[in-house]
Amino acid sequence: MKLKILTKDELKSKIAVIVGTRPGIIKFSPVIKELERRKIDFFIIHTGQHYSSNMDRAFFEDLELPMPKYINRRVKECRFHGEQTAEMIKGVEKALLKEKPYIVIVGGDANTNLAGAIAARKLGIMVAHMEAGLRSHDWSMPEEHNRVMIDHISELLFTPTEIARRNLIEDNVKGKIFVTGNPIVDAVELHSKLANKKSNILKKYSLNPKEYFLVTFHREENVDIEKRIQNFVECLKSLTSKYNYPIVFPIHPRTFNRFKYFGVFEKMKKIKRLYLLEAIGYLDFQKLLCNSLLVLTDSGGVQEEACILKVPCVTLRENTERPETVDVGANIIASTDPEKVIKAIEFFIGSKTKRNWQHPFGKKCAKKIVDILVSELERK
Repeated sequence: MKLKILTKDELKSKIAVIVGTRPGIIKFSPVIKELERRKIDFFIIHTGQHYSSNMDRAFFEDLELPMPKYINRRVKECRFHGEQTAEMIKGVEKALLKEKPYIVIVGGDANTNLAGAIAARKLGIMVAHMEAGLRSHDWSMPEEHNRVMIDHISELLFTPTEIARRNLIEDNVKGKIFVTGNPIVDAVELHSKLANKKSNILKKYSLNPKEYFLVTFHREENVDIEKRIQNFVECLKSLTSKYNYPIVFPIHPRTFNRFKYFGVFEKMKKIKRLYLLEAIGYLDFQKLLCNSLLVLTDSGGVQEEACILKVPCVTLRENTERPETVDVGANIIASTDPEKVIKAIEFFIGSKTKRNWQHPFGKKCAKKIVDILVSELERK
């Protein structure tokens, strides 16, 4: 009778890399390049969480990455977290049963990573979690559920910082913990060079370096609540009233739909010096971020990137799973309260604070992670 799990003898000396969101692809890009450089046997599974044929193909091409071997195209039909995660588990499991890798590596806290970790765990495949140990301590966030569950079913836990390591110890996880740093450091260095070479977005919109604000806003706990959206619009109005700088806002498609639903998009179009951009490529975004005066965001990844690039960050949330960015003086948590947001911006701009903090996310992180993965393969 065929077992429901794969035996150790059936597993092959190769690695499956699970991606499914564009921020996840960005963070994995230096790890993928390091696996390629060292000629390690690996393949990529795209869960389909954020997938469109044109955008994703361009994304992989821009970052000079190999295309995924497996793509689940049915996930985009799923609306709710549960059905989406279930569909991704099915797709990942099917690919893993065919390939039988010894290690599956996931990175971050999206549903993609939970699906990949569960599929691997149920088949008896070793799970490695990159960016382990992050905690917002906000149980209303879907990402917080995912982080905790993934950490508890992973054998290898790669933490970006010492704080994350302590979180894992306090949670009494069973896997082996390694402080590797975060490969977003390698990615920012690599992609900044690519962006400077390939992107002309500053010229396209007549933007001068350090003379505009950049904004991102997309998290469910913000865009699904009308009061927070209204507060966000007031923040933008206050910002244009106080400072004579353009505001560049690439709008996530889901955010655009929520703005339309709550009837605020027409109000936003009337705000002076507000550039509302349709979704842009990552290299264009990277060029905008590293040249901005300041970024306002509710994205965890952007908090990290801004810290690394020495761009002051105001976070439009009640909390953060990246407290190190606050500790070093690169980030202020302001929620969507217009008064708090303006006060945070005044601190960074009015005091002419020097961007002299040191980011806490390590260096040569992808190499450290691949070293550990290779060591596990050699023990097989």
